[in-house]
Amino acid sequence: MEPRTPAEWKTLFESEAFARQTEYYGPLGVEYTPAGTHLRLWAPTAKQAAVNLYRRGTGGACVGTLPLQQQDKGVWSIYLPGDQHGKYYDFTLTTPFGTCNAADPYARSAGVNGVRSMIFDPARVDPQGWERDVRPVIPPARRSVWEVNVRDFSQDPASGVHTAWRGKFLAFTQQGTTLSSDGIHPTCLNYLKRLGVSYVQLMPIFDFGSVDESRPLTRQYNWGYDPTNFNVPEGSYSTDPTRGEVRVRECKQMIAALHAAGIGVVMDVVYNHMYRSDNVLNRVMPLYYFRQNDDGSLSNGSGCGNEFASERPMARRYLIDSVLYWAREYHIDGFRFDLMGLYDVETMNLLRAELDKLPGGRDILMYGEPWQGGCSALHRYEANKNNLNMLNERIGIFCDNTRDAIKGGCFDAREPGYVEGKPGSFWDIGASVAAWCRSEKLPPHAPGQIISYVSAHDNFTLWDKLLCVRYEKPEFTARDSVALAQNRLAAGIYLTSMGLPFWQAGEEFARTKKGQGNSYHSSPALNRLDWHRAEQFHSLVDYYRGLIGLRAAFPRLGALDKASPVAIEFFPLEQPLVGWRLPAQWGDGAAWSALCVYYNPTETAQVVTLPGGSWKLLSDGISSSLWRGSSRICTGQTVLLPLSATVFGQV
Repeated sequence: MEPRTPAEWKTLFESEAFARQTEYYGPLGVEYTPAGTHLRLWAPTAKQAAVNLYRRGTGGACVGTLPLQQQDKGVWSIYLPGDQHGKYYDFTLTTPFGTCNAADPYARSAGVNGVRSMIFDPARVDPQGWERDVRPVIPPARRSVWEVNVRDFSQDPASGVHTAWRGKFLAFTQQGTTLSSDGIHPTCLNYLKRLGVSYVQLMPIFDFGSVDESRPLTRQYNWGYDPTNFNVPEGSYSTDPTRGEVRVRECKQMIAALHAAGIGVVMDVVYNHMYRSDNVLNRVMPLYYFRQNDDGSLSNGSGCGNEFASERPMARRYLIDSVLYWAREYHIDGFRFDLMGLYDVETMNLLRAELDKLPGGRDILMYGEPWQGGCSALHRYEANKNNLNMLNERIGIFCDNTRDAIKGGCFDAREPGYVEGKPGSFWDIGASVAAWCRSEKLPPHAPGQIISYVSAHDNFTLWDKLLCVRYEKPEFTARDSVALAQNRLAAGIYLTSMGLPFWQAGEEFARTKKGQGNSYHSSPALNRLDWHRAEQFHSLVDYYRGLIGLRAAFPRLGALDKASPVAIEFFPLEQPLVGWRLPAQWGDGAAWSALCVYYNPTETAQVVTLPGGSWKLLSDGISSSLWRGSSRICTGQTVLLPLSATVFGQV
């Protein structure tokens, strides 16, 4: 008897019998050849299915409707003879919930706003030379992640990017850009190469629903955490969203340009929910892909009205297929999972295993937010901090413990952290240095599981947070010498800590959003990178640049083994000072036989005694590039500058 209520559908979908009858692991979506194209759709509850064909991605009449044939395991299919490249399509489905039109969940490109899916020949769409694009090999010692939104990267008129490319994928391809084309101060890709970051994490680049691609984009803005088509690049980031092939080509051009610069690409993926409950997955297979409460209603652990049911077999397959598609087809170097706590541990471990099977797959990064956006109906092991020991050791998490210890809680603007003088916070700073591998509070398998950071797109920028703690009514655009020193200290801590260092684009030039913590749909002007600010705060940029290089010169800071955190020797210093020593690993090519690091969060100079031996001053808390040349050799007592991270290398 056919279920009648959402609760009854839930019972059916979670039954072993339904899984046995419908689990399918053959091809889905478009299978193109010049001679003809197969279309396959998994929709086991559908009673009828047809495909509608169009010449354009938007507008224009349907040029034909053909019935799909029902196959085993709930699959509907059709073969379209002849070359179908450039055709658009959608499906008309009749399910127990009614009749509707739907795009293809496995679509690889689409017309405007993702309503119509597209058939295309990859050989005719790929950019020239794409077959020669390879992922850069980035050893753990060099890994660091710089997070940016595609529009924010180049939206500033001073970016030096071609007007037509601003806010687009192609902005990442333009070489040699400078501030207002002055030929002096680097911007965009030119800036990234000088800064020395090894990965760029792109906020969502797959097709999202909150920006209308058919309208001018000057006043529209959204971060993109509202997916519409999981396997289709976002059209508003292309120069022509009406032509589905353009978004594919230009997205690959962006990735190829970053790879050519030696920079890996991490993709921020949002499989945990969709933009609306009325979406492509729910139209094709109502209720199946989304987690349900006991009464059959949609669970809302995402805070967005629905959440993905990763534990259901064909939903799990869909998620894994999608990630593998981006890894294979777009040569993506890493995946950041939004609200990873909404996925079950088994799914994430299976995905990690599948990525590992790809050529060079073990080097593909995989990490996420180990929390949820609300109460979830996921009643099995969640991929969160509490179950960190159950996750593969190469699945990392954003460590909010480190973030909050360094700069204070992210939800209270006035709450201080270590760099702002919070009493007792030095204990957690020590734990942060060892990537929490020596703490009972959060024991990871290995330091590589920890993302060490103080700012991301959510919540206050680091600069805004520092000023909110210092002043009741901060002036966010003004220079502030104390806040600058605190900014350097914060960077000095997490960039000398174990784990994978990560920061929000522009943190290195005191990026401000004028105290707005959640700017996901604020104005483009508020969100865009201010490239004038990169020049105004060039000394801060150079400070980050120096620490990135210093870290790479001492590979053990990026070590992935379990033993390295244990090798850290902490010094018995008077609170709130923190000091530690870490020997190099034999044969790792370190520039110094050991590092000695001190953090001084006070506004007065402090005297400490160095361990025995001779120590070269590498960074004094103001300049982090002293290590690049000859600098003074220190023994015995040394002075720590106020609000500083001071680094020595044993010689």
